[in-house]
Amino acid sequence: MSSDDRAPDDRAHLAVTDPRMIRAIAHPVRMALLEAMERSESKTLTATQASELLGESPANCAFHLRTLAKYGFVEEAGGGRGRERPWRPKYRSLELKPPWLDAESRLAVEAAATVWINRWLDRAETQIRRALGFPAEWQEATIASERVLHLTAAEARQLDADMHALWQRYRDRDDDPALRPAGSLRYEVLAFGYPVDEPPSSGAD
Repeated sequence: MSSDDRAPDDRAHLAVTDPRMIRAIAHPVRMALLEAMERSESKTLTATQASELLGESPANCAFHLRTLAKYGFVEEAGGGRGRERPWRPKYRSLELKPPWLDAESRLAVEAAATVWINRWLDRAETQIRRALGFPAEWQEATIASERVLHLTAAEARQLDADMHALWQRYRDRDDDPALRPAGSLRYEVLAFGYPVDEPPSSGAD
């Protein structure tokens, strides 16, 4: 099946291991472009549309879209020319998964994670504050909680898999608006998990 014929839900998950690719998305505009594509009904975005959404110039958006395409994160969706050319994400989801003992990869991940997490936390703070003025049912449905658990590394990985399996129940609604129940809204869930204590040394640098 060619990329032009591919249905949206056929897109694969990407584990990014190349430090050059990781550095390529360690930029707030590029991350904003990827997010904007995923949130659009068509899963596509032109430089002109991106300019209106992000408040950046069309030329700057076009440059960053081409950079994302250069490193394999997006592709042309067909139709349009110049800044009216639509782009779409090649992958349904991605994660940073470099060789963890490689110093270059570690620095690239730190840069990308800083941009990514700051975007998420800033948005979460803004939206949770906004929700205080929403109807009572949506105020009650707004989640802000924290837990400290005692887990092994294997249990922590299983917890992540369990949470993703739970979210997957609702994933088809992203592609097919007909599956969305009346009264449903876009609802973002963020999850962070990290060891609070220092793990025993493995002997690595």
